This record gives sequence, C-alpha cells and structure tokens, in this order.
Amino acid sequence: MKRIVKTLAALPTKDGAGVSLYRSLGTHLLPELNPFLMLDEIRADEAADYLAGFPSHPHRGFETVTIMLEGKMRHKDSRGNEGVIESGGVQWMTAGSGIIHSEMPEQTEGKLWGFQLWVNLPAANKMMTPRYQDIPAKEIPTAIVDGAKVRVMAGTVGTTTGPVKDIVTRPSLLDVHLDGTTTLALPPRTLLYVYEGSITIGGKAVNEQHLAVLSDEPELSVTGKARFLVFGAEPMAEPIARHGPFVMNTREQLMAAFEDYQTGKFG
Repeated sequence: MKRIVKTLAALPTKDGAGVSLYRSLGTHLLPELNPFLMLDEIRADEAADYLAGFPSHPHRGFETVTIMLEGKMRHKDSRGNEGVIESGGVQWMTAGSGIIHSEMPEQTEGKLWGFQLWVNLPAANKMMTPRYQDIPAKEIPTAIVDGAKVRVMAGTVGTTTGPVKDIVTRPSLLDVHLDGTTTLALPPRTLLYVYEGSITIGGKAVNEQHLAVLSDEPELSVTGKARFLVFGAEPMAEPIARHGPFVMNTREQLMAAFEDYQTGKFG
C-alpha cells in the first residue's frame, strides 16, 4: 500500500490580478514533482478576494487543469475560444506551443471555490497544438468503491473511466467523497489534497488544506470522513527550465518562448 512520504500545508498567497489563494505545490517547500508543477486552491467568500481574476496571460509547454466546486469562471483565449467552467466541472487546457488566455470569475458575490493544477508536457509534446477539453459536471461519472464516492474526471476506477481523454501523461484525476475506508489503485506518482475533513493513511493523518505526497506502491488504503482530490501519473524524468508562465526543458527554449510571446507569435 502507498504510504505518506511528505505532507505540506497550503500557503496563502496571491496571483493573477490579486486573487487570494492557497498554494501547496509550486512553493519553496516543494517546487514541483514532475509531471506535477503547481496546485492552487481558490477558496473565498468575499468578492474582493477573487473579483480581479486572471486577466490575459500566456502559457507554453504544459497543461492547466481547472476544477470548480462552487461558482463560475469564464475563459477566453487568443485563438477565439470562450466558455464558462461551472460548479462541478473541469477544464483541461493544453497550452502546448503557446496560448494567451484569461480566466475571470462570473459572479460578483458568494463563494468561489476551485483548484488549478499545472501538469508538465514531455519534451516531444511541448510544442503541440493548443486545445481544450471542457467537461460539465453532468458528464463526470461517479464510481462507488467501498466507503467512497469517486468522481472520475480522468483515468479509470474499476469499470468507470473519466471523460478527459488523450492526455500524454495518462493521468488519474479523482474527486473522492469518503465516509469510512476505501482502497484505490493509482499510478506510481500520486498526490492527494484534502479540501474538507481529514483522512488517515497508514496511521498518519492528513488534515484539511494539506497536500500529501505518496510513495509509488500500486494501491492506496485511506480512512476518514473527508473530500479530497487525487492526482496521479507516471513520473517524468526530464529537465525543467521554468519561469513564470513558461515551462520548457532548456534555458534556450525558455528564452525562445519569451521572444515568441513578445513578437506576437502566440495564438
């Protein structure tokens, strides 16, 4: 069974145009765990903490995953795409060779609660054509596994397969609602983030707003009353050259990304 290698509390920070959020992966304590690069939780009741949103900004070389629990987020990009990610929905955006997009809250009051995960692309795919997979809540299936209801966004749980398809890192992306004990089969590189309640893995607790890095055994046994996200994939053993919104393999590629963006070659 998987065991806990490390736990980290999510740290309060700001991003975008001043959005208050909690970052658990992508800090000085854990800069990345390739292919996973960053995990943010937006959890705000006051509009002043999120209303400024994330105005137009570029990305290249990786993928962004947006998961909404409550509220709505509108996205627009330089390729003419536009849509709204609503409560319970997920969006998997492959930035690939380069895209400029914005993510702006739709509401002006009430809770905004969601997550953004950054997932690296392998060297062979960093310059692939940008694309989106927008999945509404009604299209995300639920698997029942012992004491858990598992919303399967990507990957497979038992005979249930998630709607996010054709991702080169072949990820598992699960939203688990647990009341009791359950066992899940997961990829070698697995992260777990508790966003409500607490759980126990191998006698060790993981509390609310904490990230757990798990060992690479094939199965996880977990007990508790909680809601948590699970991110799993095969480890990626490639160099990372990263600055701001660009994630490449070499410094030269990184400088080329800045030059292409500044000369209008994105989108």
